Amino acid sequence: MRIALDAMGGDFAPGPIVAGAVQAVNDMPELIVLLVGQEERIIAELSRLEESGVTIHRDRLPIVHASEVVGMEDKPVEALRSKRDNSISKTWGLMATGKADAVVSAGNTGAMVASGLFNAKMFLPGVRRPGIAAIFPSNQGPVVLIDVGANMAPKPEDLYQYGLMGAVYAEKILGVTDPKIGLLNVGSEDDKGNDLVRSTRDLFMNGPNSAKFYGNVEGRDVYDGHARVIVSDGFTGNILLKGGEGAVEFLFSALRETMTRMMVELPPESAAKVAEGVKQLKRRYEYKEFGGAPLLGIRGACIICHGSSDDRAIRNALRVAANIGLSGVNDEITKMLASSVAEA
Repeated sequence: MRIALDAMGGDFAPGPIVAGAVQAVNDMPELIVLLVGQEERIIAELSRLEESGVTIHRDRLPIVHASEVVGMEDKPVEALRSKRDNSISKTWGLMATGKADAVVSAGNTGAMVASGLFNAKMFLPGVRRPGIAAIFPSNQGPVVLIDVGANMAPKPEDLYQYGLMGAVYAEKILGVTDPKIGLLNVGSEDDKGNDLVRSTRDLFMNGPNSAKFYGNVEGRDVYDGHARVIVSDGFTGNILLKGGEGAVEFLFSALRETMTRMMVELPPESAAKVAEGVKQLKRRYEYKEFGGAPLLGIRGACIICHGSSDDRAIRNALRVAANIGLSGVNDEITKMLASSVAEA
């Protein structure tokens, strides 16, 4: 498995990006990570890790030089056109030419998506528009929320496909048996929502995959897990995603502050156990555990990571990218979409 990693993407690149790649390669003997970016800076990070005693498999960490970087503040399309030798475009080029099986980046999300959408030949057969799938926690286990930013003005057919693609991902990667698809709405009643949502609901209800459709779900229903796939337009989905991330950070910050005051009165051993319990709980719900969000509907695999990703997040993103490539997700998506058209 060969994965092209944008070593220059992220708020703190290339340090944690390279470190995450090293960890992933050490964890997965079959993995080769192509480090794409400014060669001198990447070599410096590898040398620094080596000097600190970390094992470096340089034969499985080849460097592909890219002289330019698309910054987080750059306008995606303009930057891709003006900075031709950028690390994001180069990762996609490696996958398009068969030199990589997947791409991973914590860089400019808009540029990452735009670079993939520039070439329609990268779309899986039958896919209208790829969508970004984020993973949410719930009482029943992980939930797939799609789309969270790739398509701000989708058509009902796009949302319908997102539901089917998300269901395949939930089943093949997350291990969910018979995942139900929910449609994000302002109410659970059938007549609620705008034209886009109502038309999408009709497609699910009257199509060949109606048994997979759970119905309308509100934002608060995401966490109960009755629907393991939640479908949304990219604008609304991104707001829900960022709101959820912010809520997790706020709640755990408040919990940490409260527990710190309480633990002063506990015996040291008990206080240490409580602190470790809170730490483990937080790890279950933060984005780093899931690595990043896959862009579903493309040939190969693409994982889009949070800009503030640390080495653990990058390592997990590379693991997920490898799992997508080895699991046959894309074959199942293609079959699902083909049968949906054939039976409609």
